[in-house]
Amino acid sequence: MGASADNGLKIVVVGGFGVGKTTLVRSVSEIRPLNTEETMTQAGESVDDIAQVGGKTATTVAFDFGRITLDAHNVLYLFGAPGQERFWFLWDRLFSGTLGAVVLVDTRRIDDSWYAIDRLEHHGTPFIVACNDFGGPVRAGADVREALDLDPDVPLVDCDARSRESAKEVLITLVRHVQSRYATAAGVRGELV
Repeated sequence: MGASADNGLKIVVVGGFGVGKTTLVRSVSEIRPLNTEETMTQAGESVDDIAQVGGKTATTVAFDFGRITLDAHNVLYLFGAPGQERFWFLWDRLFSGTLGAVVLVDTRRIDDSWYAIDRLEHHGTPFIVACNDFGGPVRAGADVREALDLDPDVPLVDCDARSRESAKEVLITLVRHVQSRYATAAGVRGELV
């Protein structure tokens, strides 16, 4: 594929601390992803709640970046946002020019997803919710939808962020959701004319 494309389409992956955003970007990117992971230290323990993310040794401090070539003219750019509250100020900048977003959720820590959903709704950014598989008990989709107070038209999917195929399905679901949302909006505009 050539070095440049006509259209760069931006997708942001957001969610709470340790839900698998870096892993998802890594698993699906065609290039070696840029990441800003740093080793977690004892100093961060007083700032970041690490109780629910046992075994985590590194964390994103700015963003992850990956790329997927769709065809000769279109490239998908993936940005994984940092999950800790102290880095949330970066999110509004990352949302600028975004086609859509994936809210990655650990169903054992559902409350960690509220801020991401609130910010995306505030910006009017189309999004889907993907429940990452951490090998624990799976919560039924209806339970997650209710817990997050999701609109019925927001897609809710299960995924394994470690799997390239699963991550691709998440992105395909998002693109279809964005297409549907814009087609519906165009139809409404056509009716008003």
